[in-house]
Amino acid sequence: MIENSSLGYRVSTAPMMDWTDAHCRAFHRCLTKSALLYTEMVTADAIIHGDQERLLWESPGIAPTALQLGGSDPVKLAKATSIGASWGYGEINLNCGCPSSRVQSGSFGACLMAEPDLVAECVAAMRDATDVPVTVKCRIAIDDLPARETLFTFIDKVTSVGCTSFTVHARKAWLKGLSPKENREVPPLDYALVADLKAERPDLSITLNGGITTIAECRTHLETFDGVMLGRAAYQNPSLLGEVDAAFGWEGAPRISPYDAILAYRPYMAERLEAGVGLHAMTRHMLGLFNGQPGARAWRRILSERAPKPGAGLDVLDAALEAITVQAASIAEV
Repeated sequence: MIENSSLGYRVSTAPMMDWTDAHCRAFHRCLTKSALLYTEMVTADAIIHGDQERLLWESPGIAPTALQLGGSDPVKLAKATSIGASWGYGEINLNCGCPSSRVQSGSFGACLMAEPDLVAECVAAMRDATDVPVTVKCRIAIDDLPARETLFTFIDKVTSVGCTSFTVHARKAWLKGLSPKENREVPPLDYALVADLKAERPDLSITLNGGITTIAECRTHLETFDGVMLGRAAYQNPSLLGEVDAAFGWEGAPRISPYDAILAYRPYMAERLEAGVGLHAMTRHMLGLFNGQPGARAWRRILSERAPKPGAGLDVLDAALEAITVQAASIAEV
């Protein structure tokens, strides 16, 4: 079980399929105590009919975390919300932004931007099922729909049933013609439109998502928005999260170095290895930890080659860390 949390986080990590699993969140929590961490999107059907232990388990001490749900059936979403809240998640988020064809085939994700009345019905049912905050993550629009009209209509419809917190990816989603990867890069960012939304709906909590890659950019956007969401930049360069607490957390919060994070993550890894989890399931989230530093290539190579092998243990982590240390020492001597 994890503890309940509340809204108001200035920085959050993005929900990312196949990436932000329980091991990833445990690792990211070693880098930041103040950021809100999101699960991968989990469908309502999977939670209702699937292995809840596998889908919803969290290691103690990982909160604050938010569970992102996928679905478009109010009854199923309400049931999944109740189950998620019972596991201790401090926020339940409805995905209205994923553009993948797999998600579209289930009639949820970004395609719901065209059905604000249905989304409002879903959110109302979710809110009735729990006292935990229910939030929504969306795009600014989809396909040829006009962005401003689509976004404002969508937000106003969902706000009408009591939802007051939204994360907006400041791009359109093109449901046909672009892959999910292209949808993260090709449609132009429109921060100004999301800023207009915040200015004209000041009582709403608006978190900005899309294209944010540095602490400096976070600081700039937080002058306008209530929060910022870091996606692939934080996953591919996890040391970025080590800067979050010092920049946006409590007074005197420390910067967490990659070495600090490894030391903090190690007991979790040992416990999970003892439980039968493969080393690679955990180290795959750490590959970018030393990006841009001496020895980063050796770090990635050792973890990529040795961690997937049967029986791999923490000696692999130690070998990768030694490669970093030796390389850094050799450069310092020059």
